[in-house]
Amino acid sequence: MADKKIIAVVGATGAQGGGLVRAITSDPNSEFTARALTRDPSSDASKALAALGAEVVAVDIDDEASLESAFEGAYGAFCVTFFWAHFNPELEREEAANMASAAKATGIKHLIWSTLEDTRELVPLDDDRMPTLNEKWKVPHFDSKGSANHLFTDAGVPTTFLNTAFYWENFIYFGMGPQRGEDGKLSVTFPLGDAKMPGMAAEDIGKAAYGIFKGGDAFIGETVSISGDHLGGADFAAAFSKAVGEEVSYNSVSPEAYRGFGFPGAEDLGNMFQYKRDFEDEYRGKRDFSQVRKLNPGAQTFEEWLDENISRIPIP
Repeated sequence: MADKKIIAVVGATGAQGGGLVRAITSDPNSEFTARALTRDPSSDASKALAALGAEVVAVDIDDEASLESAFEGAYGAFCVTFFWAHFNPELEREEAANMASAAKATGIKHLIWSTLEDTRELVPLDDDRMPTLNEKWKVPHFDSKGSANHLFTDAGVPTTFLNTAFYWENFIYFGMGPQRGEDGKLSVTFPLGDAKMPGMAAEDIGKAAYGIFKGGDAFIGETVSISGDHLGGADFAAAFSKAVGEEVSYNSVSPEAYRGFGFPGAEDLGNMFQYKRDFEDEYRGKRDFSQVRKLNPGAQTFEEWLDENISRIPIP
């Protein structure tokens, strides 16, 4: 254990970080060992990671000193933020800045920043095809991450930028799975038109990150864009129909309608789906899902993921 390189994993009890910790601890020949960083080491999720062999350490990502302590002695760091805990893009950028500063101060040799595109590069704030939110953002949970990329390079931290994709777990936790209409029939609702959207199992993001760490210096300074499958609304509906044994249709709505649904984050997500629809060539074109299979040969397709997880998806 002493000669293994430590990977400090921010958000270790979350979807991406947990996947990375499990990838490291399940590999008996790994040159790495996992340091799982979490706000609450006493939680059941933290205890489960400790049982796998991870070192569990308390951290507050809003406190740079706490991050420095957690990164101390580590070879690498996996850095991620969770916008949906606070819906605050400014705070997300501050958290990224704290991670970059702490990584520089502690001499991290390889950092992976889990990020997304800054959509304002293709949809400027004065572009009225898509509403501007809070005067600063088009898709806040994308833009806050993408606009923070330079913080790591400006600090001189050896960084790989990992552009992720739509989590299929959103069907479990975000209520995006099939819903039953007044006519008693099931449908999935997206404002994607005929566009196909990159997506993947969150666990496979962590496994791809592990592949990047194993690849070492070859990935430093690179942007890696990953996906497990590219599916449109009709593809999702067909897969759900097969999984539930009942017809599920695709309810294609406009981004304007989706933004008006009124749930927390509806405007952000409505803009996000519109971005993926209107700039499909640019967004989907970056995400060659053969890339993730080089990093993680066992990466799941949507049908494989759905076979394992259909019972976890709330379907009325």
